[in-house]
Amino acid sequence: MPHTRKWLMWAIAAGAGLLIALIVCFVGWRATRALRLSTAEVRSERVIPFDVHPFAAPVGAGLELVGAPAVFLQAARFQDHLYIGGPAGLLEFDLSGTPSRQFLPGRDMPPSPLVALASALLADSQEPELVLATAQDGLLAFDGHRFRQIYSQDSESRAVTAILPASAGRLLIGTKKRGVLIYDGKHLAPLHPTLNSLYVTALAGTESDLWIGTLNEGVFHWHAGTVDTFNEEQGLPDRQVQCLATSGETTYVGTVLGVAVFDRGRFSHALAAGVLTTSLLVTDMSLLVGSEDQGVTTIPIGSPQMEPHLSHTGQIAELDKVRQLFASGNDIYALSHDALYRKGARGLGWQQVLRPGPAILSDRNISALAADRSGRLWIGYFDRGLDVLEADAGRAKHVENDHVYCINRIVPDARTGTVEVATANGLVRFDSNAGQQQVLTRSDGLIADHDTDVAIYHDGLVVGTPAGLTFLDAGGPRSMYAFHGLVNNHVFALGVSGDELMVGTLGGLSEINKEIVRINYTAGAGSGLKHNWITAVVPVGDGWIVGTYGAGILRLDHSGRFQSFEKATAPFEVNPNAMLVTPHHVFAGSLGKGLYVYDRDAARWMVMTDGLPSLNVTALAESNGSIYAGTDNGLARILEQKLHP
Repeated sequence: MPHTRKWLMWAIAAGAGLLIALIVCFVGWRATRALRLSTAEVRSERVIPFDVHPFAAPVGAGLELVGAPAVFLQAARFQDHLYIGGPAGLLEFDLSGTPSRQFLPGRDMPPSPLVALASALLADSQEPELVLATAQDGLLAFDGHRFRQIYSQDSESRAVTAILPASAGRLLIGTKKRGVLIYDGKHLAPLHPTLNSLYVTALAGTESDLWIGTLNEGVFHWHAGTVDTFNEEQGLPDRQVQCLATSGETTYVGTVLGVAVFDRGRFSHALAAGVLTTSLLVTDMSLLVGSEDQGVTTIPIGSPQMEPHLSHTGQIAELDKVRQLFASGNDIYALSHDALYRKGARGLGWQQVLRPGPAILSDRNISALAADRSGRLWIGYFDRGLDVLEADAGRAKHVENDHVYCINRIVPDARTGTVEVATANGLVRFDSNAGQQQVLTRSDGLIADHDTDVAIYHDGLVVGTPAGLTFLDAGGPRSMYAFHGLVNNHVFALGVSGDELMVGTLGGLSEINKEIVRINYTAGAGSGLKHNWITAVVPVGDGWIVGTYGAGILRLDHSGRFQSFEKATAPFEVNPNAMLVTPHHVFAGSLGKGLYVYDRDAARWMVMTDGLPSLNVTALAESNGSIYAGTDNGLARILEQKLHP
């Protein structure tokens, strides 16, 4: 009997133990399953959807690019050729400097400037490729014959600023708003949440020991799962980081005010005080510092007193705006904004290796266009004055000075043959021979020096400014602003039809007749206007077509009601004064969405993107049956008769 009781107690204890073990296993299984599901959920939330596809060049776009100057940003050696990328696309040279091929944005590749190049063997490829980072369209991988595009479905992930090949075929990607991403051929995801939301300017190091330069937050050091941040308080000359270089346990951080040296992850000292540093290269003996305006500076490494040994090697005037320093074999190369220089191991100085061919235009960033009565095309630039392109498009006259610099609007006056140019520094009049004739500023009666628009009105002119309007005629200058009933002082666009003057402002649209405000239109006031910021307004038929900064394009009919368009009224931005009317079409340039074209006969809108050098269309003009579309990356031309809705 005692044995039976003892056995029974043992059985009960064993059963209880087994039950506890089962409960523990079940709880553990549930916990593991929950953790696995949670991890998968977190991973799925972090992973950014993307697709990889061959890039197909647009067919039959009909657009012709007008020769704009090449601008160099980065170079890389690939398959025994030298490739240089920038806003003009991808240029290929043989190793002697002879040009081989050119791949243009909008024609051979997406309509977006190249910002970075690197040769890499990615995890989803069988062979090395030249990886190209674009400013708005993600990544391209080039095998020497064809491009494939790695295209994120998230637009912020496509705005790439820097790339860095990592181990096992992975690629680190710096972006403007999404911080640092990592691509492994199967997934595209943030490297780590602590690095999200950074505006990355440069990457250096490795995946596990990474240095990240930013636009305005200093430099970040990601290592061992942690992040250290350095800015002016920790010794950085400036928090705007331009470039990075690493050598062993030493890291060099180039800023707009000099170079910071870090030893084993800790700030050590600063070099090249005050130098706007744009590129860095570490050799066995020296640190080479490329700059915006001081060429290349050589600093010996290991010298006890480094600053007194500075040696400026950019004596030739052309070697400025250095964008990249790199070594190939025994030679060192300096890539400037418009040329490549080389210095051999025994060379005494820099020798120019190559320079792009001549261009018709003076710059790529176009802000205004107009054609005068003789057929010449006037091209205004954001910060390079203007060109006057002859009717045969073979040569251009360039004008640039203190007043003719930042161009906002160009309006030919058919009555006199003169051309009025609204700039950020006054209103400039040119005669019929394209000679500067007169400059008007605030001291001459304008309400402000910064002129955003100008239009021919009655027997004179009306000038739009951020402070209101100024009317100019034989009676002298007269100004109007909010005190006189204008809906808002900040004027962006002017439209004229007979006695009617439409004034687009930051706060709505004012209708003026004979210098009297008749009516103001604002969003939410029952008129149908969807956005107060008016950027363009042109007369079409018995009404007006109005461009906004945020609600696309609207029509204002003769009864004073705004009407929406099926395709063109949408949440996008029309660029200031980027609107043109012809007998058969209305054209509107958008910010990042391409060229909107309205067929007046069919009453339909279409959107053109193929063939444009950039989807940021900033200015429009018509001359001799050709439509000119200015962008922030060059000028395109198309025959109007080739347009189809």
